[in-house]
Amino acid sequence: MAEPTVFIVDDHEGVRDSIAELVDSVGLRHASFPSAAAFLDGFDPAAPGCLVLDVRMAHMSGPQLQERLAAMGARLPIVFVSAHADIDVAVRTIRNGAVDFVTKPYRDQQLLDSINEALARDVADRATPGAGGAFGAKLATLSARERQVTDLVVAGQSSKAVARTLGISPRTVELHRGHVFEKLGVKSVAELVRAVVEHRALRP
Repeated sequence: MAEPTVFIVDDHEGVRDSIAELVDSVGLRHASFPSAAAFLDGFDPAAPGCLVLDVRMAHMSGPQLQERLAAMGARLPIVFVSAHADIDVAVRTIRNGAVDFVTKPYRDQQLLDSINEALARDVADRATPGAGGAFGAKLATLSARERQVTDLVVAGQSSKAVARTLGISPRTVELHRGHVFEKLGVKSVAELVRAVVEHRALRP
């Protein structure tokens, strides 16, 4: 498995350098980006690691990037860092799955603890359901029609769009999708997308 990377996204160069130096001091691999867009340009859902993310940035804020990643089905754990103790934002980001919300100035060990927790969560998340041969075996149990529905859903099509593409009713699409969820052991479209994308990325 590839070495995990701590992805640092902050529009303040000094902050990026400070976090990178801290992460480097404990031997963790890192990559820094000056904006959410720069991070997304090179984002690989199959790359293990975690995201250390500033809240307030131009063009796309940290919480907006969190929402964008969720919409993509990406499960990269996030540690937010902010100079502002905004309780509403902190609650929203944690509710949306963030590992922690760290307020500047932070203690070095406090941030490292949160990063280590995020990396541990990433390892656990990748263990199921999309990684390795077990998921491939589950995919092999899908019927031809279920595979078609899965491919179109993963490509971002709604049930109505899938129905039009395949010439079947939306209700039939929903039935097939339910069978797919059951066979693959997923509970949502986002989880299905994550699992399939990660499986494809791990194939030789």
